[in-house]
Parts: sequence; C-alpha cells; structure tokens
Amino acid sequence: MAHLIKRGSAEARAFGRRERDRDARRAASLDTADTPRKARARDNADFVTEALPYEGGRKPRFAPVTFSEEGGVRYLHFGTEWVQGAMRLRQPDKIELEYAQQMMAWLLFLDPPKTVAQLGLGTGALTKFSHRYLPKTQTVAVELNPAVVVAARSMFGLPYDDKRLHVVEADAWEYVNDAAHHGTVSALQIDLYDATARGPVLDSTAFYRACRASLAELGVVTVNLFGDHPSFRRNMKHLAEAFDNRVVALPEIHDGNRIAIAFSGPALSFDWTALARRARWIERTFKLPATSWVEGLKAVHPGVAFTI
Repeated sequence: MAHLIKRGSAEARAFGRRERDRDARRAASLDTADTPRKARARDNADFVTEALPYEGGRKPRFAPVTFSEEGGVRYLHFGTEWVQGAMRLRQPDKIELEYAQQMMAWLLFLDPPKTVAQLGLGTGALTKFSHRYLPKTQTVAVELNPAVVVAARSMFGLPYDDKRLHVVEADAWEYVNDAAHHGTVSALQIDLYDATARGPVLDSTAFYRACRASLAELGVVTVNLFGDHPSFRRNMKHLAEAFDNRVVALPEIHDGNRIAIAFSGPALSFDWTALARRARWIERTFKLPATSWVEGLKAVHPGVAFTI
C-alpha cells in the first residue's frame, strides 16, 4: 500500500530561499544612496518582476509537492493521486516509468548530441539519465516551480549543476521563445503537466513552433501525451502544424500515455532492419527497451521503411 513520506516541506525550502534572496536584494538597495522615492521604485520593480504573468495572463499557482512509496519505488505527486514521476530506490539513475523510457526514442535517430533539454523536470529521471550516460552532452532542464527542483535534488537524487548539467528555473514558454536558445538543442523532451494531469499546460501551435525554433539543424522532439483524452488530438494537430506534418505517436501504453515524436531538418528514411540494429545498440548501451519502440513505429507508420 502506498504511503505518504513524512518530510520537510519542499515548498517551504524553495520559497523560503526565494524570499531570502528578495530580502537581500531589498536590503542592498537600502544600503545605497538612493532617495526614498528611488528605493520605493526599486521595490516596486522587484514586485513587478516576480509577478510577471504566466501564459493566460496570471501568475502561476503551484500545487503542493508530495511523495509516496510502494514496492521500493518513490513517486512524485502534485497534491493528487496522479503520478508525476518515479524512482526505484535501488536504481536511482534508471528510468523507471515506461513512458519516460520512450521519451528517449530520439536515440533511434540521433547520436548523443551536443545538447539535450527537458521542459518539465519532474523527478529528474530524464535529466539524471542524460547526465550520467551521455558524458559528452550538455543537459539542460527547465522547470517553473522551484519546489520541484528542491524535491528532485533532495528526494530523487538529482545532482547539482556542473559543467554538463544546468537546471533553469524558468517558464518553458519564455525559454523556447528566447532567441538566445534558438538552434541550440538537438533533442528536446517535453513533459509539462500540472496537478490535474488533464493534458500539457503548454500545447499551442505557437509553443510548438518555438520549440522547433530551439532545435539545431537536425532535431527531434518527444512529447508526453495522454492517448485517451481530448488533448491528444489537439496536441497532434498543433504539432503537425508546427513541424510540417512530420510527427508520429507511439502506441498507447498501459498507463494511457502516448509519446509523440516530431522531426525538424532534412527528410529522413530508415530501413526497418537498420532501425532494429540501432535499437539493439541502444539496449546494449543504455539498457532501454528500444526494440519495442521500433515495433511501435512499425504499427503506426507501416511501409517498407520509416520515412518522415
């Protein structure tokens, strides 16, 4: 039976740090020779910066970050029964959930690239995996909720930043729309769900076009979707519009997830035998069930070759 873990509040630690940083900034401003009017203006500027609107014109409201354990697996929740990520305690760097394993399907088409990025951190399963098993790759994770970052590090073993790992506390919408990030990522993994888990919180054509702009000349995006949900068709439509119909979704797995794969760059064509050989290499090298990914692609994209 799953049970909630007694722990210190990740939210308290995360937002306590934010409050301390803000207080320090304000104290520093008062130590300067600013006039009272200038000091008030600086305080107001801090408030406006912290209240920048999220998509939809409102400040984001975060659900509580909670955890449970069952059968040697620790789970992340956002205050509901919906699982937002998992880690097997005896194998903390293994990708535990099947849908998260499928998010690595870009390895069928790309060699380990210069940069891989995740939008939505969760437990950090993908981030930890890339950091450990892709030693020549820069791994970037973008997460809006600072409490999730604290939880990933304190409860799920996410390493602190180093020269190959960068966790960015930012809005994914703003990150992909920042021109400084355009053309920088070869593999982009998108898993953006809130507490209700009713579908990605960012799913517009404009968002997916910005994701495409973030890709290098040859790039692949994987997106976690729910197959049996109205949001699936909407996301597939918007992905198709953003990626010129170069998108395919793996079959639904037992948890209801479907992983969409979108491609940018030159047209690709792979013989199924070559993809099967590539899958075996992935299984030997990374211990991921890549043969099942190829079988899934055959089921949804029949033909003598995988051409997209």
